Amino acid sequence: MTEIKFCENNFTHGTEETAKKLKENYPDINVAVESCLGYCGDCADGPFALVNDELIQAESAEELYNEIERIL
Repeated sequence: MTEIKFCENNFTHGTEETAKKLKENYPDINVAVESCLGYCGDCADGPFALVNDELIQAESAEELYNEIERIL
């Protein structure tokens, strides 16, 4: 089963909306939000998520969503 993790601290980059869209559009995927994922440098740089523990980064929250969809 695919697991996608988001960091609450990264929500300043708009990833909260990305997480919500993934939960709505892919109910069979485990989308989790954690207080910290330990990627502080990457978190400060821009939107990111962990897809099956692989770091996925993008320039915007919308690009992150599209990149995750491509992986799925």
